[in-house]
Amino acid sequence: MKRNLLSLLAAVALFATANGEWKIAGDKIRTSWAEEIDVENVLPEYPRPQLERSEWLNLNGLWSYAVTDLNAQKPNTFDGQILVPFAIESALSGVQKSLTKENLLWYERTFTLPSNWNGQRIMLNFGAVDWSADVYVNDIFVGNHTGGYAPFSLDITPALKKGEQKIVVRVWDPTDTIHNPVGKQRIEPSGIWYTAVSGIWQTVWLEPVAKANHIEAITTDCDIVRGELYLNTICANDNGTLKIEVKDGENVVCSTTALCGVKATLPIANAKLWSPNTPNLYDVTVSLIQNGKVIDSVKSYAAMRQFSTKRDEGGHLRITLNGEPIFMYGPLDQGWWPDGLYTAPTDEALLSDITLTKELGFNTIRKHIKVEPARWYYHCDREGIVVWQDMPCLALYKNDTKGGWGRNNIGGGSDSPATREEKNTYYKEWAEIMDALRFFPSIGVWVSFNEAWGQFDTEKVVEWTATNDPTRLINGASGGNLRLCGHILDIHNYPAPAMPFYSSDYVVVLGEYGGIGYPIEGHLWWNKRNWGYIQFNNTDEVTAEYVKYATMLKDFIPQGMSAAIYTQTTDVEGEVNGFVTYDRKVTKMDKAKVNAINTEIINLLK
Repeated sequence: MKRNLLSLLAAVALFATANGEWKIAGDKIRTSWAEEIDVENVLPEYPRPQLERSEWLNLNGLWSYAVTDLNAQKPNTFDGQILVPFAIESALSGVQKSLTKENLLWYERTFTLPSNWNGQRIMLNFGAVDWSADVYVNDIFVGNHTGGYAPFSLDITPALKKGEQKIVVRVWDPTDTIHNPVGKQRIEPSGIWYTAVSGIWQTVWLEPVAKANHIEAITTDCDIVRGELYLNTICANDNGTLKIEVKDGENVVCSTTALCGVKATLPIANAKLWSPNTPNLYDVTVSLIQNGKVIDSVKSYAAMRQFSTKRDEGGHLRITLNGEPIFMYGPLDQGWWPDGLYTAPTDEALLSDITLTKELGFNTIRKHIKVEPARWYYHCDREGIVVWQDMPCLALYKNDTKGGWGRNNIGGGSDSPATREEKNTYYKEWAEIMDALRFFPSIGVWVSFNEAWGQFDTEKVVEWTATNDPTRLINGASGGNLRLCGHILDIHNYPAPAMPFYSSDYVVVLGEYGGIGYPIEGHLWWNKRNWGYIQFNNTDEVTAEYVKYATMLKDFIPQGMSAAIYTQTTDVEGEVNGFVTYDRKVTKMDKAKVNAINTEIINLLK
């Protein structure tokens, strides 16, 4: 309650601009949540649920913005106001302006710190900024970050002064004009490529921490056979001890004390395991103690679950969750919004796609070459959804050797001609993404490449990914140049499902199929031809086709298929192959019939 009140009071004080000075830009379709936007209370939920502090200040809302030439200095006057954290290309930004690699995007706003934060270090946190951000506080440069998908934090204490403070953020985003990770963003969107996303697109916030030391990150792992939870806490320095308490509801199930930076072992008697059917989570509190005094305390959570593989009676290698075979079945989820692009209008909207997935009877989501805010993974943890997390692909597809993709052929195809700099950029951003997301227990599979888009040095990348996180399965190339490495061999086949080969040494999955289109007037992004592998004209027809394809999986599963991903959760821009329209206002299939066949498919491996 204290945190919520502080956030509300801060928001009122920080944003003096009247609501009427901002409006949704453009005339495209939008979600119903877009109409609920309040510029004085934008995405008010604490943005980092895996490490939550009670004191914080939300900086979302109206900032001044300007677009200049690449070599320009900070402008003396700004072009107008932009609603953070929505990308400048989005309708919810209030701007909806496209950028080129010859542009800089500038942000500016002021704030005043609460008086009870005096004497502490002040951290400025960004959920994500696409792509390169230089940050200034009171005209003092405080740091830079490159990469459009990972959070970063800056200690701005030395730059602060008495009274009002000023933040300036300078952003350069080349999108697909250089070979950085961009996923499906394109400066010129068409077909399966979508509108670019530039600048701040996740929550910006401030929080105080003790000068002496503070908690920076928490990671967890477990051994369900031994009934042990492992918790590693990273602190700003290693001086001090940690008091850790684990609760199941109101009951304390374990507590211990450990040194900073040392992995703590917590025995959990009769542990409640996490799964899609039983998404059990334990509440965790970690307190940092120095000289007998608690100087930092954060709330977190943990799950007891393990992903692995084992061979079934037929000799097929299967994915297991908590030692039991699981058929992972779910939609390809692009995570795009007609009004916010990369950013959902509200937390309720963010959750809605996950609850829809559960209502359709799925147990898995493949997050497709995009990374979500931390709260999305938190919702998956709570709701019980296994996540395949893709690495956003390099924008190298234009340079791929003609005919060299070798899709679905083991050992076939040519890799992209990535330079050393491009490879280094890939590794840097993949490392930051994995570090930011490794906490979330719902993530079961890391996907390094998609369909040979920017694929390079597959065996080395897979080995690096597995070494960086040995607790998940590695899908080296979903539907791309298949190499004998990692845990999974993954083919794509459209529109009907197919399984052209099986392997006794790897888990074999159908990483994409389907794409059944159904355009609905009044809910389309484009007024020109909309795209789907095949198209139908009503709910009965599109549902029947979906059920027909799902039924075909029954023949493949006994032969060794261990997972299937249907394209896709929602329509996205020109694609009309979602279970729901892009504006999330119309469900295009009969949910009861979809749930029934999906449940039947998943239960085949029980």
